[in-house]
Amino acid sequence: MAKNWYPIIDEDLCINCNTCVNFCQHNVYEEGDEFPIVINPENCVEFCRGCGKICTEEAISYFGDKSIKE
Repeated sequence: MAKNWYPIIDEDLCINCNTCVNFCQHNVYEEGDEFPIVINPENCVEFCRGCGKICTEEAISYFGDKSIKE
């Protein structure tokens, strides 16, 4: 599991559909009142982008993603 790779939710884009919460089998997320909460970032599998790929709002980015220019 990763310590330098985990999802970050863009609160401005997230519509709180919880698709990412239901998709992730590693218990990274928890349902929140306004948007999902990353409660176990250390459980995220390094370089997995599954939740980001299924997010219809493109509200998920990843800490540690070197392919994104800041």
